[in-house]
Amino acid sequence: MSQDHSRVSIGDIEGKIRQISGQAEEKIQDSKKDLMTAGGAAAGVLLVAVYLLGRRRGRRRSTVVEVRRV
Repeated sequence: MSQDHSRVSIGDIEGKIRQISGQAEEKIQDSKKDLMTAGGAAAGVLLVAVYLLGRRRGRRRSTVVEVRRV
């Protein structure tokens, strides 16, 4: 394996940084879609749970009134 003993230029460093940041950007975009889907599902489950708990509490606290005609 031969080694190149030339100096590292600023362009080499910038190119490598752009390459790494480009790969990171792709991973972020892929993860963002998955997180949005998971977040939407979690919000839906939370909404249903709050609704059901509120409904239960309302049934427990409501008074039953019986009306009789004489």
